Amino acid sequence: MLIFLKGRDQSLKKKSTLIRFSHLSTNLMISLTFLGIILIGSLLLLLPVASRSGTSCGFMTALFTATSATCVTGLSLVDTYSQWSPFGQVVLLCLIEIGGLGFMSIASILILLFRGQVGMKQQMLIAQAFGTSDMQNIVKMQKWMLKMCFLIEGSGTVLLTARFLTQYSFGKALRLGLFHSISAFCNAGFDILGFRSPGSSMITYGTDPFILLPLSGLIIFGGLGYIVWEEAIRVRKWKKLSVYSRLVFLTTGSLLLGGMFLILLCEFRNPDTLGPMSFPQKLLAAFFQSATLRTAGFAGIPQDMLTEGGKAVSMGLMLIGGSSGSTAGGLKTVTFVVILLFLRSRMYGKSTVTVFHRTIPLTLVINALSIYGLMTFLSVFGAAVISMTSPISLTEALYESVSAIGTVGLSCNVTSQLSLPGKLLICIYMYFGRVGVLTISLGFLSPRTVEPRYRYADTTLLIG
Repeated sequence: MLIFLKGRDQSLKKKSTLIRFSHLSTNLMISLTFLGIILIGSLLLLLPVASRSGTSCGFMTALFTATSATCVTGLSLVDTYSQWSPFGQVVLLCLIEIGGLGFMSIASILILLFRGQVGMKQQMLIAQAFGTSDMQNIVKMQKWMLKMCFLIEGSGTVLLTARFLTQYSFGKALRLGLFHSISAFCNAGFDILGFRSPGSSMITYGTDPFILLPLSGLIIFGGLGYIVWEEAIRVRKWKKLSVYSRLVFLTTGSLLLGGMFLILLCEFRNPDTLGPMSFPQKLLAAFFQSATLRTAGFAGIPQDMLTEGGKAVSMGLMLIGGSSGSTAGGLKTVTFVVILLFLRSRMYGKSTVTVFHRTIPLTLVINALSIYGLMTFLSVFGAAVISMTSPISLTEALYESVSAIGTVGLSCNVTSQLSLPGKLLICIYMYFGRVGVLTISLGFLSPRTVEPRYRYADTTLLIG
């Protein structure tokens, strides 16, 4: 049975179709650009000069590493310092910067240098990459964003270099400070500390506040989102901030402190993680774990030694991730909050979802639930495939799967044990986590929808 709705004017239909086609082509361009960067990075890393040994690493290792760097994930089949030469590390750093700031941000710099202006198509791509449909002053905002990014990365480099100077020469300290500052701000999680202990990440500095606190600050700034920065600096008053920015700040703070408390609760007496530390050191390590789980991927404590409860908390935080339009991945903070607000409204029998005396449209709630459902399904499906094809447990496989799709990069030290199907699946998940979820989210941003000319009759189902 069909119920016919009111017809539409043909000109409006054509206009809507053109808009949707343009929107889809923009998302496709972003996806293909990231894919192209990954392939170029893979070819560069495949060169013998990129490996410390002078021998090519092999295509799978190059592809996996380039995907992880471009998608700012941090999962790796090899130790970054031990495997990659200075040339290879520079390639990784460029891929991380491009992946974190966005290809269009880097490309627009070149366009401005050589052409003096950015075209309408480029402006559209920049707006899409920022996660906004407002193209007004987008180029001006992007210039400001790039200055702020380089300022924050520069500040992080100074702080980390000062700490490394107490142990190494100026050249080595500067190289370590610059690499880890960019990696932390872009939420990538790659490190070049393998000369201390291969594959240990930040564990050798697990109680050092002069390393962990600057890294945490860089991670948090990178995960807030460019639009939130701009508004916070411009407005400077809490009540005048948009609902979105207030939700980002409140959710970020709550997740950081709540994650720290839960990690403390689960790992307080664990002799392999926080157990041997003093109480101030436990607070620091738990806070850093909570911060790095927001898709940064640095390990301050051994992830494979976490309790089952600690792993469960970690996977939950990895899945949530950072905020929209930032260097972070994951479900996104406000998406998570919208789901919680929806559940609260249903529990109280309310038909609308509200926050700060504002109503959240039902379409946004449906979008949030859709992204959550998709990411959860893919995480579980990936864990099942990995555990069936690789010699690792289901918990370790789920940790790996969530880490990849959330572009986090933390692992229970099983990445190198993955089978070829498992490695390829993780590559796909890292790409989808950075590009797929982004383009899906951008698709949801479009306020224009084409109303159907008919709909089917309603039916009744039993739910719950």
